[in-house]
Amino acid sequence: MAEIRYTRNLFLRSICAIYLFAFASLYVQIPGLYGNNGILPARTQMDVKETEFAAKLQKKPTLLWFAPYLGLDTEYMMDVLALIGMLFSFTGFFSQKFCSKSTFTALWSLYYSLYQVGQTFMWFQWDILLLETGFLCILIAPLRHKATRSAKKQQPGSPRDHVTFWLVRWLLFRLMFSSGIVKLTSGCPTWWGLSALSVHFESQCIPTSLAWYSHHLPQWFLKLGVVGTYFIEILLPPFFFFPVRAVRITAFFLQVLLQLAIILTGNYNFFNLLTIALCLSLLDDDSFYKTTKKSGIFMKLFKTAITVGVYLGLIYATVVLFGLKIVPGGAVESKITFSSAQFDNTLGRAIPALVGVALLSLLLASLKALTQACTQPSSGIFSKIASIGSTLFYIFTALFLFADSLVPFSTLHPAGNKTVLPEAREWHDKLSGLHLTNSYGLFRRMTGVGGRPEVVIEGSNALDGPWTEFHFKYKPGEVNRSLPFVVPHQPRLDWQMWFAALGTYHQNPWIMSLAYRILTGQEEVMKLMGPSPFSPKPPKYVRATLYKYHYVPWSSRNSAALWTREKVGDYFPIFAKDHTPLLDYLKSFKILGQEKKKETVSPLVVNYLNLVRQGFSSIEPPLLMLSLLLSGIAIILASSYIGSGSQHKPVPQQTQQKKQNQRRTKN
Repeated sequence: MAEIRYTRNLFLRSICAIYLFAFASLYVQIPGLYGNNGILPARTQMDVKETEFAAKLQKKPTLLWFAPYLGLDTEYMMDVLALIGMLFSFTGFFSQKFCSKSTFTALWSLYYSLYQVGQTFMWFQWDILLLETGFLCILIAPLRHKATRSAKKQQPGSPRDHVTFWLVRWLLFRLMFSSGIVKLTSGCPTWWGLSALSVHFESQCIPTSLAWYSHHLPQWFLKLGVVGTYFIEILLPPFFFFPVRAVRITAFFLQVLLQLAIILTGNYNFFNLLTIALCLSLLDDDSFYKTTKKSGIFMKLFKTAITVGVYLGLIYATVVLFGLKIVPGGAVESKITFSSAQFDNTLGRAIPALVGVALLSLLLASLKALTQACTQPSSGIFSKIASIGSTLFYIFTALFLFADSLVPFSTLHPAGNKTVLPEAREWHDKLSGLHLTNSYGLFRRMTGVGGRPEVVIEGSNALDGPWTEFHFKYKPGEVNRSLPFVVPHQPRLDWQMWFAALGTYHQNPWIMSLAYRILTGQEEVMKLMGPSPFSPKPPKYVRATLYKYHYVPWSSRNSAALWTREKVGDYFPIFAKDHTPLLDYLKSFKILGQEKKKETVSPLVVNYLNLVRQGFSSIEPPLLMLSLLLSGIAIILASSYIGSGSQHKPVPQQTQQKKQNQRRTKN
């Protein structure tokens, strides 16, 4: 029976690193996004009628309610929560002894508190995925870490590890399988026509420089890439629960390969890193060092044959389902060979079967945990009873979370409703605000067919122009600017501008707030964008225009321009800062016109927080993420070096002299 203690610890430290990226990335954007003069002030989310503290906490569960007790307002309290989150996650990243239940409880509470006032800038799937993963870490992490000199010398892990770590694998399965299925259930013609990647690299939010080259790959290769995506996201996930570990390990590498490809071509913040961390649930300690006895030759050959057979079967199914065949010239032709009705019918039968397989896998993990709890050596009868009782508690908790997760998972197909207990649906409705389990499904429909839409904001000091364009730090705008690489930072304003281009400004009231902050020259907001062309004074008028962007063709690869663009039409009309319709519009959404509550702010604490922010603001966010990561790695390496040196300390001179005297006495 292979152990998973080392793998579990590696997973927990990885999640700490991702928490660190998430807190740090959000921290540098708080003033411009959520400050008192930001785009969507967080204080508007704290306007509740209740006066009692407990009632406020129940209405909106967030640690921001403690701000008055610390002499802070909502904005500075957000700074405090983010900084504490960075501190806790950093310590958990570089030291295993900080990866305890208390640490992960604090991290989840801090991020959830910020999420509560995050509004549209935090309504992303990776934010709720981090919350769900963070909650699982509370179950997985030990109460306290018992230090050992070597990972290979660790005692057997806790019996509950088999159950709690299984929940991570179940989350990975739901994430990947759902993301693949929704591409087909949406009926999107680009996914059904296998042409999605011909659009994706050009239309994604913040492409990297490699995305331009990927966009110009041969069409047959891009279609084959879509087939590979279906293979990894739909056909492979059911085998996450396969009993032969070699099958799961191969699945691990294929999943990581997909995530790395996405990282290289698109800036999806910490999402892909979080997915890779979830993939660790497919491994065990034998993947890093041997913990079990070597199997016999016959058993090795048997397991190898099963693994080869599984993947040959999957490859054969892929060839049949997608009509793969090599044509003259070496290209691979592909097309979906099944109809929408056939897919719907198969999915309706597959979902209950997959839920049954997952439940059986969970029951086997629970049996393994109980067996270990009963057979593991203990210091006494009370210790044995405590171990069994603790294991049973985590088994029932895992069963509850499994039942709860079937509610969002069942939305993939009406047949999934058969797998959901009515009681589970009631509990899910009560607990849905905590995001303990969620529904997922990325890239449901491919946007940007016929060109990526982009909103370009322009300013002028006269109604008849000239009009000068405002540039953002990371998103496409100026056609000659190179494409950045900003992972794991998420510039949330740039991301939201991408979504704004898919709708109208009436559907995105926050962009009117952005226009007003530009007109008033609000420093905190302008720092989220590129240098203002009107500095030091803001423009008198702003307007926005919708454009369609395209990559320049391969034949123009040596030109300075990366994009070509054509004007589609006006996005929002000309506004001035005293424009009555604009002011009324913002007041209707409580962005302006709301009386600011009198809050007692401690000058000493505020000055200190401002100094800390100045220090962090002096570094560009992507470099800040990299600096924090390298600092943590440096501490880990230094600790390992010091730890290995302490195991080989020379014998002190006095001790050597004492031993020599003892030898002489004996002689």
